Amino acid sequence: MQMPEPDPSILSRKAQIVARLRTVLPADAVIEDEMETRAYECDALTAYRCPPLAAVLPASTQEVSDVLRICHEEGVPVVPRGSGTSLAGGALPTADSVILGVARMNDVIETDYENRFIRVQTGRTNLSVTGAVEEEDFFYAPDPSSQLACAIAGNIAMNSGGAHCLKYGVTTNNLMGVTLVQMDGTIVELGGAHLDSGGYDLLGVICGSEGQLGVVTEATLRILRKPEGARPVLMGFDENEVAGACVSDIIKAGILPVAIEFMDRPCIEATEAFAKAGYPMCEALLIVEVEGSVTEIAAQLERILEIARRHNPVELREAKDADEAGRIWLGRKSAFGAMGQINDYMCLDGTIPVNELPYVLRRIGEMSKQYGLGVANVFHAGDGNMHPLILFDANKPGDLELCEAFGADILRLCVEVGGCLTGEHGVGIEKRDLMTDQYAAEDLEIQMAVKDVFDPSWLLNPAKVFPLGSSESRRNVRMAAE
Repeated sequence: MQMPEPDPSILSRKAQIVARLRTVLPADAVIEDEMETRAYECDALTAYRCPPLAAVLPASTQEVSDVLRICHEEGVPVVPRGSGTSLAGGALPTADSVILGVARMNDVIETDYENRFIRVQTGRTNLSVTGAVEEEDFFYAPDPSSQLACAIAGNIAMNSGGAHCLKYGVTTNNLMGVTLVQMDGTIVELGGAHLDSGGYDLLGVICGSEGQLGVVTEATLRILRKPEGARPVLMGFDENEVAGACVSDIIKAGILPVAIEFMDRPCIEATEAFAKAGYPMCEALLIVEVEGSVTEIAAQLERILEIARRHNPVELREAKDADEAGRIWLGRKSAFGAMGQINDYMCLDGTIPVNELPYVLRRIGEMSKQYGLGVANVFHAGDGNMHPLILFDANKPGDLELCEAFGADILRLCVEVGGCLTGEHGVGIEKRDLMTDQYAAEDLEIQMAVKDVFDPSWLLNPAKVFPLGSSESRRNVRMAAE
């Protein structure tokens, strides 16, 4: 994956830049040693690596503002970083950039149960937001698979979802306000602890902007009352396409489970060896969870099981208690780690209409044979957010490039059937050169014009989202005009 050449004038001024950063941050919050910066050379897309010029770890909005002001004055690119769990290379640095990590910004600022919101610094992990309110029987709904580690900052940048987003929505549906620091150090408040603000939906522009427009340092999040109860059911099928058809029929019936998760045989086998959840060895599994009162759960499950039986499942297993429910979810929550135990893989993220699941699953299987690379499928089936895991050998010359080509074809397939390139992982570097497959030149021009307004010098998160040639030429034009 091509990245821009570093600016020699920035590299030659490293000592000066670091010295200025140390005037606004504690000594241990500025990392310049080449070996120590390697901790920030990549995110969870580990196939691509590049140590940054330096890394900084501010602890407050004001410190973030001071850092950005200095970098703006010095013309230094800045790459915002949450916990580094991005699977699309969203936090990959360039050699002339400063990584701005928010890991030290993890405080709870305010909790209001009556009005159902919590305000936190964005370095706080996703799961710890629920941890801060669960004693009062509240929770924060978005739950990415990496929720133990991923930061709210990254969730906002990529508009992350999770297993339960079918009912509760993704980050944008649970984000009420942010404190945003622009590249020149200006601090802006958008939204807040209230209903939608009047005027332009700037909060909607920021959520999912992948660090292109500013650094989000604080967030006001919607918290919800825990449901009375929840119960999952596990379904096994002899064919991927049949499982996909079952998902489509559940959604068409107007039923809204809290989650519908899909796993195919390669993933089932890996998770059983790793987590020993007791899954049946079949071609495809669905985990469907509903919640509410005892009566509501029973009524929903009756309809869901009726639909499932029309597709001749090889197994139907309804959780009878919390322990059985935990075991049903154990394998799904362990899936990505389990696959990593057996093979190198690249995790894709594309979204399709639910009724296209059977066709897309069949085409992925056909392309797998064509490319000679295995694929494991595990994804949020209820909203069509697919996560094919392409298996390859990172030590075999040419395998990574073959994997990339296969992945590009899968993502193009998503667009062809009426879906889009990403559901929750973002574009990053992984999909930036596929943006022209989804957007016309005029559409990309409008998107880049928005970045012009927020980041006129194009210094924030370089080489991401937009095709590299377009973004580099845009940056050169904008910097020449200043």
